[in-house]
Amino acid sequence: MRPLLLASKSPRRSQLLREAGFEFQVVELDTKEDFDPNMPIEEVAPMLAQRKALAGKHLLSGTTILLAADSTVLIDQQILNKPADYNEAVQMLRLLSGRQHTVVTGVCLLSLEKEVVFSGHTKVWFDELSEQEIEYYLQTYRPYDKAGAYGAQEWIGHCKISKMEGSYPNVMGLPVDLVYKALQAHF
Repeated sequence: MRPLLLASKSPRRSQLLREAGFEFQVVELDTKEDFDPNMPIEEVAPMLAQRKALAGKHLLSGTTILLAADSTVLIDQQILNKPADYNEAVQMLRLLSGRQHTVVTGVCLLSLEKEVVFSGHTKVWFDELSEQEIEYYLQTYRPYDKAGAYGAQEWIGHCKISKMEGSYPNVMGLPVDLVYKALQAHF
């Protein structure tokens, strides 16, 4: 296995890679997460992942591979980013309640000789959330660092996600199966 750098502050991405047996070093890069509002929403996550990877290109040497990722929650042709505050998180969870949405996680693998960009897509169905459940979840788990204001690995995932089509790790923040396949195929 070639040396792997994970360009992510997400403890969930680190956890997923560790659980899959990857050895890696975490590097933190600060990049802007803005995007052209006219671009197709399915393309935002892979574009942001690529931007993050390119911001860390200076860290590459020899056979090192840099992995960067970004997740978006899509519903009604809009992106639910990380909520700015409690009220925005409430609005997001109300919108997701009783409905299906899609989580897209874009990934960029970058080495000195190659760049591979791809994304995982998972459809997620929420059961209805009462106002009391939304308040409990937000007060207990404080998911303000998560796209769509929720973490599938927390109470809301265990009790209120009724169905998924696609990869569960993708919803947590990294389509590990696709990362593994891309590393095998391209590096």
